[in-house]
Amino acid sequence: MPSVTAARPALASAQEAGGASRLLLPLIALCTAVTAANIYLAAPLLPLIAHDFGSTPSAVAWIASVAQFGYAAGLLFFAPLGDSVNRRRLVAVLSLVTAAALVVGATAAGTTALAAAVLVASAATVVPQLLVPLVAARAPADRRARHVAAVISGLFTGIVAARVLGGLVGQAFGWRVVFVGAAVLTAVLGLATARVLPVEARRRQGPLFSGLAALPSVVRNSPDLWRACVRQAGMYGAWSALWTSLALLLTGGSYGLSTAAAGLFGLFGLAASAVAPLAGGLVDRFGAAKVVRSAYLLAGVSVPLFWLGGHVLAALFVAAIAIHAALVASHVANQTLALTTTSTPATANSAYVVAGFAGGASASALAGLAFSHWGWGGVCAVAGLWLALGWATTVGRR
Repeated sequence: MPSVTAARPALASAQEAGGASRLLLPLIALCTAVTAANIYLAAPLLPLIAHDFGSTPSAVAWIASVAQFGYAAGLLFFAPLGDSVNRRRLVAVLSLVTAAALVVGATAAGTTALAAAVLVASAATVVPQLLVPLVAARAPADRRARHVAAVISGLFTGIVAARVLGGLVGQAFGWRVVFVGAAVLTAVLGLATARVLPVEARRRQGPLFSGLAALPSVVRNSPDLWRACVRQAGMYGAWSALWTSLALLLTGGSYGLSTAAAGLFGLFGLAASAVAPLAGGLVDRFGAAKVVRSAYLLAGVSVPLFWLGGHVLAALFVAAIAIHAALVASHVANQTLALTTTSTPATANSAYVVAGFAGGASASALAGLAFSHWGWGGVCAVAGLWLALGWATTVGRR
């Protein structure tokens, strides 16, 4: 009888662990959606922010670029820590820092203070990229891309929610309420996710930021990783140039929509969430290279459609679906490749996502200037240039 009594706590512990394991992937996908939304929180709210601060939307468009540069910096410094520190503690701390920065942003009295808060929040909101390597490592080999796609689907759902819900709530209650709501969701889901993460052995020994120092050599020694980094930088740059500038087009003279109506346009981004599982299956079946080639072709077709969409709304609808489908298919393929090509997946994933967001941030910054000088046609030219650079610089290297 004593042995049965002693076995009960062990059985309860095993059942609790099994329940946590079943919750892990859905909770990671949900946490990814909420935290990814923080990077794009300001983009649909730019007209409201500009009005509040007595400026013009194009004059505050740089705040959206600050968010992407901040995220790239956070990936560079924090994401490689997934190979060397307690991931549960890191996820909890970064979630709380992000929430605090968003609250500070909600109380900002000017664009400089708001940009500083957005920079810190974006740098700390790298939780999704700490979790994706964990998902890839725990997935069966023949379903790895599908599991990665589930998390990426959550990521793009968050991006859509940032534009749609952010625009609607901002129009109804003000942009500051959107920031506070995002802070609450980030803290709650970040802490809940940290609680169910498994305990892991360290993959990398040595100084805390040894992963950061190893990034150049990891990329240099893996041609597949290098190619994934550059191609996703081109793809993400094209998408970012178009998508971060879209609110300026829709609320400007061509269409004159309200912030809420422009935010609803983000529903077309749900195409990305629907395509992600399909892309994961195609990568598992045909390999990453074929999926990336097809994605680049689709993105190339979307750019002239976006240009036409400057005056024809139906073309803008089709272009929005096409660019999201291309981006997510490319992302699933390239990120799966990045996660499986080295022995330090967190470090390789950091290099991959930093490259992508560096491409996105630089393209969106240039797109803001292009819109001010040449209008929507200038934005489309930036997108086409980034696609050309992403493909041309990798197609000849083996």
